Amino acid sequence: MTEQLSTLVPAARGGDQHAWDTIVDRFLPLVGAIIRGHRLSEADGDDVSQTVWLRLVEHLGDLREPAALPGWIRTTTRNECLRLLAARGRVRPVDPQEDDGLRLDAVEDDVADAGLLVVERRQLLREALAELPDARRALLLLLVEVPPIAYEEISRRLGIPIGSIGPTRARALEQLRRTRALRGFGPDLVGGMS
Repeated sequence: MTEQLSTLVPAARGGDQHAWDTIVDRFLPLVGAIIRGHRLSEADGDDVSQTVWLRLVEHLGDLREPAALPGWIRTTTRNECLRLLAARGRVRPVDPQEDDGLRLDAVEDDVADAGLLVVERRQLLREALAELPDARRALLLLLVEVPPIAYEEISRRLGIPIGSIGPTRARALEQLRRTRALRGFGPDLVGGMS
């Protein structure tokens, strides 16, 4: 199982290169997705990515809660993208009172934002699942398989009675909602597993 942020962040603060590399490897796809969502050139995207990791080196010691790292990375990446776009003069202010109908660039932005949201939610769910005990994580993952797996097969694979699958699922989902990774995001993030 992947290493927990509660272990990685303090180790990276202490200079552990493996911990730092693991953090970068884990969150590089998220940084890249946010950069792509802002439609930056490859060179600008590389600049933003480097700046995000530099800021993390500078501020890792300020991060009080390791579970807050994904949100910090998302926010910092977005801010750096917006800063770069503003510096390049590519941000166009829009008057929210002006009703000029549906604009294509607004639709494209909504589609890009939706894609970023999917990437962010998947990352949060992966982190939350990593916090669960192995048996509960295994049950939830079997329950969301495509195509669906019959309860009889789940019972056989996990060695649990069929009648306990539903109640165990309910407890696992409740525990998932209370994980550090999902704290403050509400129940909708876990909705696809319910």
